[in-house]
Amino acid sequence: MRIIAGEWRRRLLKAPPGEATRPTADRTRETLFNMLASRLGDFEGLAVADLFAGSGALGLEALSRGAATCLFVEQDAAAIRALRANIAALRAQTRGSVQASSVLSLPQAKAPYDLLLLDPPYGSGAGAVALDRLTRLGWIGEATWIALETAKDEPARVKALEIEAERTVGSARLTLLRLPR
Repeated sequence: MRIIAGEWRRRLLKAPPGEATRPTADRTRETLFNMLASRLGDFEGLAVADLFAGSGALGLEALSRGAATCLFVEQDAAAIRALRANIAALRAQTRGSVQASSVLSLPQAKAPYDLLLLDPPYGSGAGAVALDRLTRLGWIGEATWIALETAKDEPARVKALEIEAERTVGSARLTLLRLPR
């Protein structure tokens, strides 16, 4: 697993041991960031949250491409160790912070994020549940883009959000969502 583009292009990332975490494949991540770049233009200055962060590959990719900050939220201890090691290896401690907790226990947001990246366990429905809750808690604003990775046969339906784009890559479905305009 490696960073695809930007400041840290080709840098390798550690994945947590075991089967508890399923890192997003390089090809899938590349497709996702191409989808986002075609809509955002670039990532310069964005406030990003990588939810169900695992190794942090999605959030670190955003930071590598110019995002200002990234909040990584993960609850698995082995994944948190790998995530912190990846942040340290890239010297990203001033731009990335780790919150060791469940995404479903996050508090009210101080301000909406520009980009939310979610890669919950496949087949769990946790992404839709989290997005429904985070919408109510102010994490999602009018300008927020949301990228949700699910299993290719798992629908990504969230009551308060509209699907902007969907693509299937291997066993993954990538869905971009926004608040209705």
